[in-house]
Amino acid sequence: MSGVVAIVGRPNVGKSTLFNRIIGERLSIVEDLPGTTRDRLYATADWRGRDFSLVDTGGVEEIAPSRSSSEIESGVRRQVEAAIEDADVVLFVVDVKSGIVAVEHDVADRLRRSGKPVLLAANKADGWRGEAQSSEFYELGLGEVHTVSAIQGHGTGDLLDAIVSALPPDEGEYAPSTAPRVAIVGRPNVGKSSFLNALVGAERAVVSDVPGTTRDTIDTDIVRAERTITLVDTAGIRRAGRIEQGIERYALLRTARALERADVAILLVDATEGVTAQDTHVAGYAIEASVGLVLAVNKWDAVERGPENTERVEAEVAREFHFAPWMAHHFVSAKSGRNVEQTLADAVRVVDTRAHRVPTADLHRMLIEAIAAHPPPTHRGANVRFHHVTQASDKVPTFVFFVDRPDAVHFSYRRYLENRIRDTFGGFPGTPLRIQIRGARQ
Repeated sequence: MSGVVAIVGRPNVGKSTLFNRIIGERLSIVEDLPGTTRDRLYATADWRGRDFSLVDTGGVEEIAPSRSSSEIESGVRRQVEAAIEDADVVLFVVDVKSGIVAVEHDVADRLRRSGKPVLLAANKADGWRGEAQSSEFYELGLGEVHTVSAIQGHGTGDLLDAIVSALPPDEGEYAPSTAPRVAIVGRPNVGKSSFLNALVGAERAVVSDVPGTTRDTIDTDIVRAERTITLVDTAGIRRAGRIEQGIERYALLRTARALERADVAILLVDATEGVTAQDTHVAGYAIEASVGLVLAVNKWDAVERGPENTERVEAEVAREFHFAPWMAHHFVSAKSGRNVEQTLADAVRVVDTRAHRVPTADLHRMLIEAIAAHPPPTHRGANVRFHHVTQASDKVPTFVFFVDRPDAVHFSYRRYLENRIRDTFGGFPGTPLRIQIRGARQ
């Protein structure tokens, strides 16, 4: 992953529609991950070979005219500051049909002074009249106005070109860090800060029973077995409809940034509440970011323990996280310290697993055996021929298959190849795999 793009703007200007349009044009998406199809606020996008994190940050509220300029500035700062701070590129969406409103001048002023790359997208320009009306937005002083229609798709390709150009330079070939970065993620009030404090052995993060206490990501270095590990505690992710206005609304943006910088995430869930839909959403965000994942069922000290309850929770975890069967889990208590260190050790092992490289000769042998056992389906009566496979150098284990008809390889066959790789080479526990299908002549 390389770069975070935050979408900001007033409510009802089409931010979410534009978000979905951009994700819909991402060719590498072949199946929606369970838990991420509704209220989706975060996803990865891919345009012209460059991928980035895309975050829909919610609406900047309009301020009543009777309120003072200082109140307006305070409101704008609260609504926009996190996006400015944590995004590499800010995509400011406005509505051609409604024209400029007062709060957009204040938002534009904050964005200009941030020094961050800002792209202005004038949405709902569904025809020549809309494009003509968009010229008034040059008044905001943000440079070129990109006229788009998120519903029709008009102008979105040029906008994506501009986004990719504004992103920071790609770091190129990925080199694993000597210090694993472990992000601690989950819903509010599942015990993330307590989990962090149990590892650090001090009150590094404020612990409170009030959901959403932690709003910023906090990096903490610890040492285990003479190895430095960086822990990242993140703001809790709430269900979209319950996210409050203000900085807390942008907690997801900061979590996205933390996931982008992490090698592996420890996902905490609350044993007293069971696995919720939002827990699977958070897991989906981590998988979207292509980081490793370890599940910690926290507050195990507060539930009735016994073989029957353990078996019930085991079944629930397997059912609700069926889209990530490679994810290990632990029953932990941040309060007592139960299995906290074991969960961290498992997360570090996942980092080492992600750095493992499979020799090309072994991959080629696996491919021959996989095709012999289950040939790819024909496409319009013609055979689909696989020519070569190799592992690319990347943060996430990435396997590139060269095929004469890449568009004819169905998602189910990609999944089959992924399972063969896992079965043949030790499973790659704790990490998603990326399967790329390319033309044989590329």
